[in-house]
Amino acid sequence: MSVVEMKVPVIGESINEVTLSQWLKPDGSMVKLDEPICEFESDKATLEFPAEASGKLIHVAKEEDDLEIGALVAKIDTSVTVADEPAPEKPKETPGPATPAPPPSEASKPYPSPAAGKILREQDIDPESVKGTGKEGRITKEDALKAAENKPAPASKEPAPPTPVSPSAPQPLFSRVERREKMSRMRRTIARRLVSAKNNTAMLTTFNEVDMSGILELRKKYQDEFVAKYGIKLGFMSIFAKACTQALLEKPDVNAHVDGDDLIYHDYVDISIAISTPTGLVVPPIHNVESLRFDEIELKIKELADKARAGKLTLEEMSGGTFTITNGGIFGSMLSTPIINEPQSAILGMHNIQERPVAIDGKVEIRPMMYLAMSYDHRVIDGSTSVTFLVRVKELLEDPTKLMLGI
Repeated sequence: MSVVEMKVPVIGESINEVTLSQWLKPDGSMVKLDEPICEFESDKATLEFPAEASGKLIHVAKEEDDLEIGALVAKIDTSVTVADEPAPEKPKETPGPATPAPPPSEASKPYPSPAAGKILREQDIDPESVKGTGKEGRITKEDALKAAENKPAPASKEPAPPTPVSPSAPQPLFSRVERREKMSRMRRTIARRLVSAKNNTAMLTTFNEVDMSGILELRKKYQDEFVAKYGIKLGFMSIFAKACTQALLEKPDVNAHVDGDDLIYHDYVDISIAISTPTGLVVPPIHNVESLRFDEIELKIKELADKARAGKLTLEEMSGGTFTITNGGIFGSMLSTPIINEPQSAILGMHNIQERPVAIDGKVEIRPMMYLAMSYDHRVIDGSTSVTFLVRVKELLEDPTKLMLGI
């Protein structure tokens, strides 16, 4: 018997442990070289683990196991080939117009991606009833969402006549069902990082508000031409990223971070954009925003968001960032205090745009207003620096012409 041991490979410099989120090939099935056999969920992304040889797969680890780098995951018996596998018994022919097809083997059953599996479980949909459009018939998130949309409504039943209850009979208690679920590795990582940022930084938050009239007018006036030329809409995020970038270059302390007893400064700006996914919040960075046009930023945001929601972000795409922007306004948040994305020193929180009465030249006018909140590490950034930085961002947003001209 010749056996190849499959161990958790080195995935990234800062990753010491992964979770075996899903087996893609059943125990005892035949696998080919480089065929994905399982998926690992790391702190940052979901990764497929390919077979290192052809042969019979023997599971060692179980789904949901936490595995250190180098831990044994599976074995592959290379002495077993397809020819060695016992041939299935030929079904006896039965009289009739047709012979039913044999049931599919375990190896041919469709398997969902982690995001798709979560949707199917929540909607109580059998994966075997879903046609996968991914590689080798894999069920993608889009397949699962489509299956959920097309899920037939439960058949209506005639209500049973109510059972008479005597006044003295005991009344039914309220439901108090609870369940326990293991936190996903990404959720555990998010929790650990947030607690670390809260405990290990001198975090404060400064607030301001911005009149969005100028930006709304800019988008209304030039949106059609922008879309015609670049094939994508001019959104708020690229405008905020550019405004923050200009202010960061003027206030380099906000773009720095602590490294031991040193401060690391950057002559470039990598803006991390917070993106909500089915498994949690991710913050992939857009590199060198100071050198990008608005359309290039919008296209990059769309690319990263699409990959994040499909679980296809690479570790390289998740690494880096010197400043973060998060937009709670898309969920209706009016005001919040965002938590720093370590090792960065500051994060800007955008919020919902609301029409509010404000004083303009001694008169009350209704304007579209947004609250801004910037949390910062007081070890790196002085209070005066944080306030003047946010005031500069406000100035650039309220007068987009200055932003376009870089003044």
